[in-house]
Order: sequence, then structure tokens, then C-alpha cells
Amino acid sequence: MIGKVSGRLDYRMGDHVLIEAQGVGYIVHCSDRTLAAMPGEGAQVALYTEMVVREDLMQLYGFLTLAEKEWHRLLTSVQGVGAKAALAILGTLGPDGTSRAIALGDAAAIKAAPGIGPKIAARVVNELQDKAPALMALGASGARQAMAATPAPAPDAPVVEAPAAPPPPADGIARADALSALVNLGYSQSEAATAVASAEGEDASNLIRAALKALAPKG
Repeated sequence: MIGKVSGRLDYRMGDHVLIEAQGVGYIVHCSDRTLAAMPGEGAQVALYTEMVVREDLMQLYGFLTLAEKEWHRLLTSVQGVGAKAALAILGTLGPDGTSRAIALGDAAAIKAAPGIGPKIAARVVNELQDKAPALMALGASGARQAMAATPAPAPDAPVVEAPAAPPPPADGIARADALSALVNLGYSQSEAATAVASAEGEDASNLIRAALKALAPKG
């Protein structure tokens, strides 16, 4: 199984790219959104990949983030959603938008993807709504880690030694990820913070699930 391809971007077409890695060229199919984010030909690129194998076909599908790859895997687990249809949903909404639509039960947003009808959109929401919090937590965790990576100081800049801060407790990290995920869904900072504070759970996905229940309209 090929889980990631890193190398030189040889060329791009309407629905795929060719990445040369150690003398081997890999054709990787991507969503419109992922293709638009790719650098120019000749640049170094890296994509997480999922291999789809059928009797008459074997293709690689590429993703910029693990959250996008996991959403593709989950979407294709729904009856009637093939690899290309899953790419269409991710290309239209992105991984964050897909998380938002499914977590909030917004089948209309899923239906906006090319080739996705109302029955398939409803099936996607119904089958994956309970799984959305785990993917939202994965996306929030990745964003936190990216923000934590700070550039090295310039060569001429003075280096000031600061005392090392103790790492935040695991519960604090989980709640921070849950808060970030809820804010990405469109809830205000105060709404999200109140819901997360009252939620019970050992990890971010459980906290998100509990907070969404608390935030759901009553009646």
C-alpha cells in the first residue's frame, strides 16, 4: 500500500498530477481544490495517498492533509459514493467544509458537489454524522501543530533563552482542539467555550460530540 508520495511535480492535468519520486512517476488523482493548491511544475510536493483497486483499475488518490485523506476513505464507505464522487465533495467543500456539513446534518451542502444527488447526500449525512467529530478533532489537532511550528530566528537576531514552559495537560489539549473545531463550524467563541466547558469526554472527538448535542436546537 502506498500511503504517501513525495517528489518532483512533473506535470498536472485536469484531474491528476504526475509526481516523480526516485525515478518512478506516480499518477495521482486529486480534487480541484488540491490541484489548485499545488505549486508549479518542477517543484517538490508531498501528498498523502489512498490506493483504490478494482478488477479493471488501480489508481492513486492524493490529499494535502490526513484529515482530507480520512474523509475520502469515510465518504467512499457510503453506498453509492465512489472515489471520484468523494473527490467531488472534498473539492467543493474541502475537509473543514465537509466536517461542518456532516456534523450539522446539512445535506444540501453535500448535494452542491457535482454528481451528488439528494438521496446520496442524505445517506452521507445519516451514515457519517456520528463519525464527523473524530475527523474534526484530527483537523483541529493538525492546525494546532502547524501554528506551534515557529520559524527559526534570523542569523543576526539575538537569541534570548526563555524558561521552558510545562506542556499543557492532555485534557487541556483535547478541549482546545474541541473548541477550535466548534469555532470552525461557525459557532461563536463564547458559545463553543461554554459547550466545551460543560462537556464530558476523554478526548477531543468525544468532547466535540457532547458539545454538539448541547448546542443542538431544543424542541
